Amino acid sequence: MTPFIWRSRVYWEDTDAGGVVYYANYLKFLERARTEWLRARGIVQSQLAATDGVVFAVIELGIQYLRPARLDDELCISCEPAREGGVSMKFAQRIWRPDEPEALLIEAQIRVACLDAAAFRPRRLPAVVLAELPE
Repeated sequence: MTPFIWRSRVYWEDTDAGGVVYYANYLKFLERARTEWLRARGIVQSQLAATDGVVFAVIELGIQYLRPARLDDELCISCEPAREGGVSMKFAQRIWRPDEPEALLIEAQIRVACLDAAAFRPRRLPAVVLAELPE
């Protein structure tokens, strides 16, 4: 399966006083790429919450900071989902600059659980999401 790639840019609000992306802000780039992966497949999270009564929550995160991103950098953020049981998914994600694809900035593994929107208890992944996950 070819990884989904979403592009973004580093803005002032993403950086510290030195113009380097603040470490916690990489999580925003990763989150947005996962959201755009769903959106590219016609799945809108607000609609899932309203119609299916489910939301997603990060339940595990591992991240390696390899190189810094800086103000005005264009970034490529990849998203490679995998099914993990009936209520969770794993995502392998990477961030790099498009002009240096071999020089990774970030490598992350994220585990996301499907939850009942009202009770915040585990719930099976909707069929529309399962259909987009590799076997």
